[in-house]
Amino acid sequence: MSDFLLVDDDAAFSRMLMRVLLRRGFSIACAANGSDALQQAMQLQPARIVLDLNLGGDSGLKLLPQLREAAPDAAIVVLTGYASIATAVEAIKLGAIQYLAKPAAVEAILAAFGQQAANPDLALAEMPMSLKRISWEHLQRVLAEHEGNVSATARSLKMHRRTLQRMLAKRPVAG
Repeated sequence: MSDFLLVDDDAAFSRMLMRVLLRRGFSIACAANGSDALQQAMQLQPARIVLDLNLGGDSGLKLLPQLREAAPDAAIVVLTGYASIATAVEAIKLGAIQYLAKPAAVEAILAAFGQQAANPDLALAEMPMSLKRISWEHLQRVLAEHEGNVSATARSLKMHRRTLQRMLAKRPVAG
């Protein structure tokens, strides 16, 4: 049994996280794609899985249920460089215990595994989301509803596909 399975196609991030976790006494396995992740999850039965949302163009959300099946006792935390409410909700529905935006500190990742229930004492955000952020979140939700199909999403939103692609290529708008 392994303490952690890191599933991320970013080799530099995986190496850094692996070094820090090894120094803290954890045993770690790494996978850079979905098939390796599933194979290692079945063999090692890790206690914790850190799953990147974007695996070289493949969706970590599609892999999440398969990982839950391969390692049913594992707690899964999803990491992403493009956080959105829609994908966070979907990840939790699919069995993740937490969803963190990259770059996430090791302390935040470890804390996410420690918190397996809602914490009503957490402070609320002081500022409501901006209109640009709300729009970006809506695009992400509709995209998730269409399983990442940009053409179907554009049709649903009644906009040109290229316009949607340009909007999706931008980094998320802060708050």
